[in-house]
Amino acid sequence: MKKKVLFVCTGNSCRSQMAEGFLRHLEGEKYEAYSAGTHPSVLNPRATQVMREVGIDISGQRSKSLDEFLGRDMDLVITVCDHAKETCPVFPNAGKAVHWSFTDPAEAGGSEEEILQVFRKVRDQILRKIKEDLENI
Repeated sequence: MKKKVLFVCTGNSCRSQMAEGFLRHLEGEKYEAYSAGTHPSVLNPRATQVMREVGIDISGQRSKSLDEFLGRDMDLVITVCDHAKETCPVFPNAGKAVHWSFTDPAEAGGSEEEILQVFRKVRDQILRKIKEDLENI
């Protein structure tokens, strides 16, 4: 049986979407990956672009509210931003909850290339965290 993992951030537009895409792509046979936001918005096109650069298409994903997951059993809930950690409701049906803090790339400024570099940096941090820590949780 696959373990169910929910990644949570504020807007469910970048960090949690990238984490969902990575887990689904890398470990889809072991995990069911989901993402949601405390205040969902829309999938950020730059997140889609930088994920496509590493061969993962998240363009079919959509921004979802935490309300869609309340009451559902989750083996693991991972908040990926500090705001979500502070405002995320308790998931009584979650086996475990952990926090991974990543900078919000959507707040990056500068030229388009500078902004994309921030997105790539966060993308790579998420990938490392999934590869290094998920099995140990």
